Amino acid sequence: MKKLLVVVDMQNDFVTGSLGTKEAVAIVPAVVEKVKNYIADTKNECTVIFTKDTHGDDYMSTQEGKNLPVMHCIKGTEGFEIVPELAMYAEKSTVVEKPTFGSMQLAGIIARNAYDEIEFVGLCTDICVISNVMLAKAADTAAKVYVDSNACAGVTPESHSNALEAMKMCQVTIL
Repeated sequence: MKKLLVVVDMQNDFVTGSLGTKEAVAIVPAVVEKVKNYIADTKNECTVIFTKDTHGDDYMSTQEGKNLPVMHCIKGTEGFEIVPELAMYAEKSTVVEKPTFGSMQLAGIIARNAYDEIEFVGLCTDICVISNVMLAKAADTAAKVYVDSNACAGVTPESHSNALEAMKMCQVTIL
C-alpha cells in the first residue's frame, strides 16, 4: 500500500511563537509519534512530507497580512523553522514551502503519485490543514484521506471541532 503522511506547518511560530497555543504545544508528541510510525513502517511504501508556511518581510502588505496582522513564519527566522522535536525528520523528508493556506505544489505531488491513503496532522486544523485536505481530495479522488484529530490543533478548540466536522462531510475519515 502506498501511504503519505502530510505534516502541516509544525513550525515554531505556530507552536510556541507569535501564533502559538497550548493546544499546539500539546499535539507535538502525537505528531512525533505519527512520523516515527510512518518511517518505521516496512510493510507499506510510506512517504512523509512537511509543509512550511512561508512569508517574507512584506507579509503585512499581503492579502493575508491585512487580514491576520501578526508577523509569523518569516523565512530565515527561528519562527519559520520546524519545531525541534520534528526537525531531524523534516531534514530527511520532502519539505514544501507554501505562501498561503493550501499548497498547489503539494496537490501536484499528490496528483502525480497515486497514493492509496493520505493522512494529515499538524496546524491549524481550521485553516491550513482543511485547505490542504480539500486540495488532496481534488488532486486524487481515489485516495482515502484521513485526519488524526489528536495530532491536529486549531486556532481555538471550537474552530478545530468545526473543521473536523466540515471535513467529515467531505468524506474525510477523522481518526
